[in-house]
Amino acid sequence: MAKFIYIAKKGPGEEVKGFIEAENKNAALHRLTTMGYFPVSIEQENIEESASIVSTIPGFKRVNIHDLSVFTRQLSDLLEAGLPLVKSLSVLEKQTGNRYLRSVIADLRGFVQDGNTLSSSLKRHPKVFSELYVSMVRSGEVGGSLENVLFGIAEFQESQEELTAKVKSAMVYPGLMATVGFTTIFILITFVIPRIVAMFKDLNQSLPLPTVILLNISDLIKHFWFILFGGLLLIYLGFKRLNSTHDGKMLIDRFKLGTPLWGQLVLKTEIARFTRTLAMLLANGVPILEALSVVINIMESEILKEDIRIAQKEVREGNALAAGLGKGVYFPVFVNNMISVGEEGGAVEKALFKVASSYEREVDRSVKTMTSLLEPLMILTLGLIIGFIVIAMLLPIFEISFIAQ
Repeated sequence: MAKFIYIAKKGPGEEVKGFIEAENKNAALHRLTTMGYFPVSIEQENIEESASIVSTIPGFKRVNIHDLSVFTRQLSDLLEAGLPLVKSLSVLEKQTGNRYLRSVIADLRGFVQDGNTLSSSLKRHPKVFSELYVSMVRSGEVGGSLENVLFGIAEFQESQEELTAKVKSAMVYPGLMATVGFTTIFILITFVIPRIVAMFKDLNQSLPLPTVILLNISDLIKHFWFILFGGLLLIYLGFKRLNSTHDGKMLIDRFKLGTPLWGQLVLKTEIARFTRTLAMLLANGVPILEALSVVINIMESEILKEDIRIAQKEVREGNALAAGLGKGVYFPVFVNNMISVGEEGGAVEKALFKVASSYEREVDRSVKTMTSLLEPLMILTLGLIIGFIVIAMLLPIFEISFIAQ
């Protein structure tokens, strides 16, 4: 049930304020009148504000893309089965395990029950439903095919989730290897090596150069760790500060795109996201200028956003989309040619879908290639570092053994 904030008159000079729970605004008004109150104003509680407080409670979580895609697919199935929208939302409200999403669905149900459209209800929750989501739902309402649009949104969310999962899963093993390796190196340098070297110092034995270098590194970390930690913290805060400005984001994106292997992966991922999102919007009747505005908001790369803004300006002036993208810097010729062919044949969305599928396959191949190169590189790097540590620890022992003989 939704919660409403009310101000009402109880008598000629007595005013009362409070909360009341009801199915919708009309039901809340009815309850107040039956209580003997004369309502002055009644407003539904802002679910985003209340959720921001409740979400700090342990166990209360935000809505991730998986929860949202499940909700979208189930809502599509219920509508396709013939259930009214309000009834479908009521069913999903009871079935949803995510408490935050459940409260959002309850708010959607109450707002729709008061006679509002689903798209206008979704706009009340920008932290959960993106502009892309709202635009797609609005187009489905206008075209009378809401269940089909929701099904398409669910498919799109699942494909994006799968694409993101591939990149993340590819980095799990190298990340774990790096964490374990550098933790081992840190323990050896800060705890093990000083104790072993102390034995050699007691024997007044001169230490080999590799051992001296290793000992100096160990002393540096042991006695000046706070300076190293502070330096890393300053670098992190500087990066966050840089990433909070437009020029800073542009600089970071140029660095990303200029990085071997990683830059190509980022570019292909962004192009796949751009083409598939734009194709979905156009296929569901969203005007191209509005579709481009939506796509700009969901893109992560500021540099590619600038290229899309150039294309949007060209389209607004009556030029073709492919020509507009061609005036940018980072969109490949292949993408522009495919879009140009689609525009000439009157099927831009089909061309965009083909480009998206092609680049998603490229992302998959790039992830596998990068992983296959990164793993041996990590093993080699860690092996060289640990090998140096082992040699630096064993050299004094060999020298003592040689002198003893």
